[in-house]
Amino acid sequence: MSVKQAANVLELLEYFSQRQKPATLTEISDDLGWPRSSTFNLVGTVVARGYLYEPRPRAGYYPTPRWLTLVQKISDAEPLPEVAHQIVAQIARETGETTAIAALSGVYAMFMQVQESAHAVRYHAQVGDRVPAHASSVGRAILAQLTPDARQAVYRKMAFERYSDTTPIDVETIESELNNARERGYHQSHSEFIPDLAGVSLPLALSGRTLSIVVAGPLSRCLERRPQIAKIMKRALAAYGALPDAEREG
Repeated sequence: MSVKQAANVLELLEYFSQRQKPATLTEISDDLGWPRSSTFNLVGTVVARGYLYEPRPRAGYYPTPRWLTLVQKISDAEPLPEVAHQIVAQIARETGETTAIAALSGVYAMFMQVQESAHAVRYHAQVGDRVPAHASSVGRAILAQLTPDARQAVYRKMAFERYSDTTPIDVETIESELNNARERGYHQSHSEFIPDLAGVSLPLALSGRTLSIVVAGPLSRCLERRPQIAKIMKRALAAYGALPDAEREG
């Protein structure tokens, strides 16, 4: 379910992050495909709350620093530890592939920290992106950390949408995948959600949070390398004290 008014505010903020210069009401309306009246009402509301201003008279609107102040306070209250950035950077460097840390958000795994590969052909991801927990190795690496009851509660919310022939679409298959990952020593995926993408994931022991870390890239580079990628990941996590005890023997 999406609340249109809330979605429009976020879309407006994303619009300015890409535009990076003031925009008039007409430009906002045309660029976002919004009716003039709706644009006037939304922008007027955001201006009244102190989140947009006119840097120069009649030259368009631009976000105020109030956004930064608000987000900084939120981030400071519950930040990812600095070591998370170091772990992601090291694994991305050693594997050469996009690396991300994720947390559970409903029935999705949401990326909290991302470093993209330097390859021209790569997995494009950014902070805030979500992937279905049932159809991704990074999601299953989070599910594996939940108690059976907590996992069943998540399953009850899932629609188990099929995205490809390799997407697991029922609880039994996912539970089997979790068991296989336990024996293998890491979670893996093969085009389950995004075509031609292979992933390797591990639970991440960091500040008592339920997190996972994934390395993902095109099948041509990553499919056969998944065991080697897992070793690189485990070595890095162990060096930072972020490898769960249960993963050390795998």
